[in-house]
Amino acid sequence: MKIKGFNQTIVFISMAFLLSSCGALKSFQYKNSSKKEDTSVDAAVDATMVTRTSVTEYSKQYVGVKYKYAGKDPKGFDCSGFTSYVLQSEGIDISSSSQAQATEGKPVPLNKVKPGDLIFFGKNGKVTHVGLVVSNTAEGITVIHSTSSKGVMVQNVSQSSYWSPKIMFARDVISP
Repeated sequence: MKIKGFNQTIVFISMAFLLSSCGALKSFQYKNSSKKEDTSVDAAVDATMVTRTSVTEYSKQYVGVKYKYAGKDPKGFDCSGFTSYVLQSEGIDISSSSQAQATEGKPVPLNKVKPGDLIFFGKNGKVTHVGLVVSNTAEGITVIHSTSSKGVMVQNVSQSSYWSPKIMFARDVISP
């Protein structure tokens, strides 16, 4: 099933979660016998999708918060203070430095980034900025990030003449 856009992803995740709670999805059913089905992988994938959705939705409440150098709370955020703050809402502890965040989690190809992944920007091999992926569609990668000029904002960085050439790599700090 091909799902376009973030809202359709939320609907799909919500429906999957609802169906699983009713016992309709086999991945959550256990047979009443001595032999249990291995559901740990399916459950982990579902939990990760819920976490990704939760982090990205939580982050949106801070759109418009002003940029503050070394800011790590809603009084003002710098880029890495913002990503560490919103990930902490789901119990994901990462550094508040973009250069340190660039070494955390595991690498993910840019064409496979998912909501909640971190995308790094810079030049000459040096990380200078980080954003949180909101969506990855045919139109490009959309992130929420705290910029020094506009504070916390949602932006398609793939279509930005400023950000697009600075995209370096991405990391997954959510998946187990």
